[in-house]
Amino acid sequence: MNVTINGAAHELPSGATVAQAVRKLTETRSGVAVAVNDEVVSRGAWDSTALAEADRVEVLTAVQGG
Repeated sequence: MNVTINGAAHELPSGATVAQAVRKLTETRSGVAVAVNDEVVSRGAWDSTALAEADRVEVLTAVQGG
């Protein structure tokens, strides 16, 4: 299935979860927030939230600096 992750098209297996989409971009799990179709998905729901064709996923990571 095709989804958009951070503005770029990605192919994921049918029934892929938010957790799988996050792993496409980063192995980091701390400091990461995810929204699917403009709805925030809590970290506890990543493994159980299935994505659908044409979903828009935004993966945001915290950056330190000054």
